[in-house]
Amino acid sequence: MVAVAPSAYAQDTSATDQTPQPDTQAETLDKIVVTGSLIPQTTLETAKPVLVISAEDLKTRGFTNVQDALHQSSFATGGVQGNQQSSGFTQGAETNSLFGLNPGYTKYLVDGRPMANYPALYNGTDVFNNISGIPIDLVERIEILPGGQSSLYGSDAIAGVVNIRLKKNMDGSVVSARLGGYDEGGGESRRISAATDFGSDDGRFHMLLGGQFEHTDPIWGYQRDLTKTYNTHASTAPIATRDFGIFSRFGDLAHQYYFFDPNDCANVSSGFGGTEGLQTRPGRLEPYCGSFYNPGYRTVKNGGESAQVYTHATFDISDNLQLYGDLLYSRESTRYHVGSNYTWWTNALEHQDSNGYFWDPNLGDAIQLQRNFMPEDMGGWERSMERNDSNSYALTLGAAGTFGDSNWDYDIGLTRTEYKLTESTFVKLKDGVNNWFNSHILGPQQGTYYGYPVFTPDYTKFYNLIPVADFDSFTTHAKNHSNTYDNMLRAQVTNSSLFSLPGGDAGLALAVETGTQGWTYTPDALLLADPVTLESQSWGSSATSGKGSRSRYAVTGELRLPVFAPLTISLSGRYDSYKVSGENVSKPTYNIGFEYRPIESLLFRGQYGTAFKAPTLSDEFQGLSGFFSSTNDYLYCHAQNPAYDVNHFDDCLVDPDVDQTQTQPSFAGSISGNPDLEPITAKVWSYGVVWAPTSKFSIAADYNYWNIKNEVAQQSIDQMMKDDLACTSVADGGLGALDPSSGTCQAVFNQVVRNPDGTLRSIFVGKVNVASEVLSAITLNVNYNQSIGSLGDLSFKGSWTRNLKHEQQLYPTDPVIDVLDSGYYSRDPIYRANASVSWKKSDWVTTLYADYIGPTANYIAWTDATNCTFSRCGEVSSYTTYNASVNWQATDDLDLSFVVTNLFNKMPDMDLASYSSASGAPYNEDMFDVYGRGYYLEARWNFGRKQ
Repeated sequence: MVAVAPSAYAQDTSATDQTPQPDTQAETLDKIVVTGSLIPQTTLETAKPVLVISAEDLKTRGFTNVQDALHQSSFATGGVQGNQQSSGFTQGAETNSLFGLNPGYTKYLVDGRPMANYPALYNGTDVFNNISGIPIDLVERIEILPGGQSSLYGSDAIAGVVNIRLKKNMDGSVVSARLGGYDEGGGESRRISAATDFGSDDGRFHMLLGGQFEHTDPIWGYQRDLTKTYNTHASTAPIATRDFGIFSRFGDLAHQYYFFDPNDCANVSSGFGGTEGLQTRPGRLEPYCGSFYNPGYRTVKNGGESAQVYTHATFDISDNLQLYGDLLYSRESTRYHVGSNYTWWTNALEHQDSNGYFWDPNLGDAIQLQRNFMPEDMGGWERSMERNDSNSYALTLGAAGTFGDSNWDYDIGLTRTEYKLTESTFVKLKDGVNNWFNSHILGPQQGTYYGYPVFTPDYTKFYNLIPVADFDSFTTHAKNHSNTYDNMLRAQVTNSSLFSLPGGDAGLALAVETGTQGWTYTPDALLLADPVTLESQSWGSSATSGKGSRSRYAVTGELRLPVFAPLTISLSGRYDSYKVSGENVSKPTYNIGFEYRPIESLLFRGQYGTAFKAPTLSDEFQGLSGFFSSTNDYLYCHAQNPAYDVNHFDDCLVDPDVDQTQTQPSFAGSISGNPDLEPITAKVWSYGVVWAPTSKFSIAADYNYWNIKNEVAQQSIDQMMKDDLACTSVADGGLGALDPSSGTCQAVFNQVVRNPDGTLRSIFVGKVNVASEVLSAITLNVNYNQSIGSLGDLSFKGSWTRNLKHEQQLYPTDPVIDVLDSGYYSRDPIYRANASVSWKKSDWVTTLYADYIGPTANYIAWTDATNCTFSRCGEVSSYTTYNASVNWQATDDLDLSFVVTNLFNKMPDMDLASYSSASGAPYNEDMFDVYGRGYYLEARWNFGRKQ
């Protein structure tokens, strides 16, 4: 829940304060540094709308971790890959999307210092921060600042800044224990934390030391009705998967596959928990062996363990000098299973030259085999679970103080962050699995027939379980190792009373920083793709290596000017420079903000500035990776008939005299990093109003706008094929419309490779700065506190966000995509909101919290590129869940709490009819989960309090 300061000025509005005060009475606070400024100040509400999730919010609203709290923020209108999925690229990490923007566009800080980047890449391409390693029991508050803030915080701060502030002191020692589980099973958790605060007798030395450990069991798909089987609510009946498939290339629709099991699947009936059996499909004459319950054999929530240690220490050398140190260490182990959709084999990859088929002379047909592996093949599904193990730390050592008796403060600190990750991936050895099926099913190859390898298989042997020892012989776990690091030396001087103005004291902050950054990704040799064939030793899997480093420096300045009593102007600017491969990439940014208070209870605010994101090390240094795809070959069609240019390509597709396998041919693609990328840039602004007519009530409304340019995208393959046609001479079958010596043509000739007969062979796709997007949103936040006399006190908080505009354009010549209105391009909600009401009486606090997700595009809209490009042709209704908590201060030292999450056990079942019967997860996994109702019981014991 987002909290809003109850006045345009800082006030003490603690619910425990029972002393009646006039509504206009304000209490002076010590100067503090708020997120969005480097200058200490007493004003909490400034030109920048900083929103706060307090430790009390984390405790009473049922948030299970930091990511949960941020994901339920009204700003989090974008869906993300995470714990609720099982096959993401970064399964062991958790992140968020502010306002539907790329997760890498949010700057995450811990106590004002940047976090280390996660070593693996989000969605296989993007660098981001993982926030799963933050110990929630040691969080003091979370501050969220929307909008571009690069003028203070540098790269990545385009969507906003999230500053997680950890505790710096406490009264005595605290030990807490928490048990949790879910109504429908799975996901049991146990968490224990402890923290203590101590120091020297003379008060010069102080240290806080804390730690947290948590163990969580996974939730399996078969533990939830919605995911244990194929969709039973579609317009057509569910269809069991073909776990043993013998496919025909030349058969008609009714004879698409063969069935040769004399035992009618009896030998494999124990598969998938005894659900494997003889199945049929409408319109198909042959039966097959399959199960309706394959989807249940994957995790829908990760299991694992995590441990964090945190310490903060200070030592006063003198009244003007204090040494300090901070250390946050996190160790995590995540376990999950990708499911049967990724645990299978087919001979198609072995026989790519014949389109994945072999010739069976006994059938007179080209055949393809497909076999889904079952838990019973491997002696239990848990044996093929995958695992991510990580270690990360952030260490800061520094000195802070004041220059003599002046108003100048200084802070010099050295920060080192490092993140190490080992991904243990279950793989099938390509030679081993192919040889097993060749020796047990296919038999020896008997030559070729019109390019097809010839086999005469014993199909009856196909319908058997694989002995566990045999399965072990062609499977293993590959281990990918990766790490990132960031070293930063930073010095800052601050004067919050530089000189006097009619409105108060002017403030100034100046900072310089320098450092180095590095990223390394080293795949297991089994997954490393061959640079020529782009294939690896593992069946159906590959990975890409990458390694790079760079140095950087930045200078920052901020000036705060209270021009006169109602008006304050804030100015900030920053210059960042990166040295990469001997070249410098630099970017200046600035921000101008104003605060206007015509009366004490009313604040008008606004800001305008620029932001940027430096090219990521992965975008610059990612190694060569391969993929397979298909494309329109305009040059081939034009060479067959000069009438077939780009505008008449459809005519080529129906020409019987043209080889249709070459009009839209498959090709081997490759992609790698580009060290010549430029920074992503953005212009951002916001304006809003805060009204606090009393100390008990406040409301804030803000408008935010982003115009982002120069985004990194992969080159358009379709545009490359059009350029290939235009650059090729007329004599060689092209248009000859572009100068072949031009940069465009030379690049195309190097990247598009053709066979001697002119057919397409391969395409290299580069990363370039071409994409752009425009986004605007409004936010509304309300705070209200009310005493009800002897019955206690009520407190209400509410937050609401509406995305007004979100347009994207991949290439300057491409049409502009209305992301909000197009279900095909986005399934994110336009609205997001949350609200809570708390009742405090004596030693009891009860809270009811609601999380609201607005309507989202349904599955049909998401998959219908023809009808849903420019309109949200199908929507899923809004979705609201509730959490409830009861907290009891049993004694002065013992606090007990009971929390129920998803109080009414609501499932994401709004879109069932839209999904096909072949879906095993008929809901938007990026936004929703199937965890259901959860229960958590926690006890906190506070002892050794200072008197």
